[in-house]
Amino acid sequence: MTSFLRKLLPVMLPLAALSWLALLACMLLRASPASAAWIGVPPDWLILVTQAVFAAATFTHERFRPDRLRGAEFVPLLRQLLFWPGVLAGVCALLHLAERLLSAHLPERGPVLLNAFYVINLGLFVYFLARTCYTWRTLVFFRANHRTRRQWLWFEMLLGATLLFRLADSGAPNWLMLPVLALLAGMGVYLSAHQQWVAYLNRRQKWEVVFLQLAVLGLMAVFLVYFLHLQQDPNLAGPLAQHAFLVLTSFFAGFYAVMGLLVTLFNLPTAGVFEQKREEILSMQRLSQLIQKGQTEKEVYSLLFDSAVHTMEADAAWLDLTSDGSAPSLEYQIDPPTRQGINRLLTDYNIGHIEYLNNDLPNSAGFRALGLTYGSLIVMPLRSSNHHYGTLYLLKELRQGFERENLSLLHIFTSQTVVRIDNLRLMAEALHNELVKEELKIASIVQQSLIPKTLPVDSWFEIRWHSLPAREVGGDFYDFLQLSASRIAIIIGDVSGKGTTAAFHVAQMKGIFHSLMLLDKPEKGQPLQPSKFMAMANQALSHCLERSSFITASFYIVDYKDRGFAFARAGHCHTLYYNAITEETFYFQTEGLGLGIIRDASYEKRIKNMYYDYNPGDVMVMYTDGIVEARNAQDEEYGEDRLRQLLERSHYLEAEEIKQSIIRDLEEFSRGLPPFDDQTLLVIKFKNAQPLV
Repeated sequence: MTSFLRKLLPVMLPLAALSWLALLACMLLRASPASAAWIGVPPDWLILVTQAVFAAATFTHERFRPDRLRGAEFVPLLRQLLFWPGVLAGVCALLHLAERLLSAHLPERGPVLLNAFYVINLGLFVYFLARTCYTWRTLVFFRANHRTRRQWLWFEMLLGATLLFRLADSGAPNWLMLPVLALLAGMGVYLSAHQQWVAYLNRRQKWEVVFLQLAVLGLMAVFLVYFLHLQQDPNLAGPLAQHAFLVLTSFFAGFYAVMGLLVTLFNLPTAGVFEQKREEILSMQRLSQLIQKGQTEKEVYSLLFDSAVHTMEADAAWLDLTSDGSAPSLEYQIDPPTRQGINRLLTDYNIGHIEYLNNDLPNSAGFRALGLTYGSLIVMPLRSSNHHYGTLYLLKELRQGFERENLSLLHIFTSQTVVRIDNLRLMAEALHNELVKEELKIASIVQQSLIPKTLPVDSWFEIRWHSLPAREVGGDFYDFLQLSASRIAIIIGDVSGKGTTAAFHVAQMKGIFHSLMLLDKPEKGQPLQPSKFMAMANQALSHCLERSSFITASFYIVDYKDRGFAFARAGHCHTLYYNAITEETFYFQTEGLGLGIIRDASYEKRIKNMYYDYNPGDVMVMYTDGIVEARNAQDEEYGEDRLRQLLERSHYLEAEEIKQSIIRDLEEFSRGLPPFDDQTLLVIKFKNAQPLV
């Protein structure tokens, strides 16, 4: 039925115009006895049918036209609704005034002019109602589930049937109409509560929406006053069922406007949520920048503590860095007896070192006995995969003072802190080892811990890797991160220099990679673009890389649902690619500058996003310069051309076999010579049979 009506959409507007003209002709014929004498008086049913066709065509045209909402521009949508009905209401009032002025100067007031103006205003009113109803529907459907959409469809069908029945039979008994109207009103109240769009408005926008909704109701009242005023006029030629139809239609259009107004007013207190979320994001950015500047653990802990207290608006807080919580390292407006009592109670319940949120301390067993003046508590541990660095405690006097989102934000804060502390401790450990042998041994252990132990496996791709350092410790790195069932992030890079320093820069880059990927939220419409990742990584590295050091990298986000990937290159080797459709083998020639070379905001302009749609059977080869710069006894380089030709010959093989072919060819070329530089190779092949999206 819906698809059939969509096919009829191009004829709905002409049908509405023709039916309105037919309605105008019928009304004028009934109002003019002279014309009706030789043509005949149109019966009531014909007037009602033409009006029903006009209303149905107008509403159908508005229902199936493209959605007027663009993104989250709710206020412009309501402005657009108000502007056109505002113009129409003005025209309506002017026409009514003109009719009154003309009738006052005529010797005998004729009904023809009155009925002509009436039909014109009726057409304007029906158009206004259609625009209003489907604007409300657009707002109800914002982020609505399928159940709500089905419920609206039933509401729409029942309302349309009721209106047409009312138009056809104005004398329907109350015992039949009242239950139907009550059911419609109940469904209207239920559906009106689905207004998730209001939560996305700030305080100023909510007040503007309130005034816009009041204006819409006022314009609707202008029409109603006009029609109700004419209802008792003896010169009006139309049947009374016309007025019952208009009044009932406007009731339901105005009903939703009133409910929307009430929901907006009730949500005004939540306007501060928008500003709060914005402040939380800014706090997270500031903390990320400041933590990278922290040169000691004490500075990093202090930055975390101050940022958490400020962002969460805590009334009291402390940070325990000891395992037993006997003495806090940092505290804010908390007295020792209260702190010790809370620590002891949490230890008894065995929840002293896990994420914990309690928004009703006065009514919680145990806490009530402490006689606390606080109503809410958050406990957030600082923990990496191998170490527990401390626990952060935040208190608020109000009950329900914290939200679940606060836990997620604090988790990001503490994750960044732990990564920085890990890096500081790794560097401190390396500095204590002055002997070259011990230095290389420690760095080698660190580097081995950073290499992914397992490869990502899925039904749409294969990944194989090879890594061979030129010395005990190398500066090459790579990593994978499964973002979702259909998305994977891949990074490969090379740190300038060798030895311990390069290894620790690899550790820093790995921590930055995992921290920044927490910002990738495609389900919320906030995917992390590769160029933005490079810019933020460059900003973070600017505070910890020596001036003489830099890092090259290539970063990919592959999504099999989109059948493609986005990537950016920061001065790294060009990726080799085989296209199974065109049977071409080529290098992605993309712009990019190494991380840490330029250490200001202009760096982002030197990184470009690239997008590519992959095909089943495509092969991607990522590598470091130790592969193509490998030398033989004649001091010749292996080179990009030889690597490309090898892939042309072996693209049909599995990923593991392609990798082995490259390694064998490289060893044969080098003829047993030790590697000139670190060698890292990643081979990705998209399977011939891709899963259904």
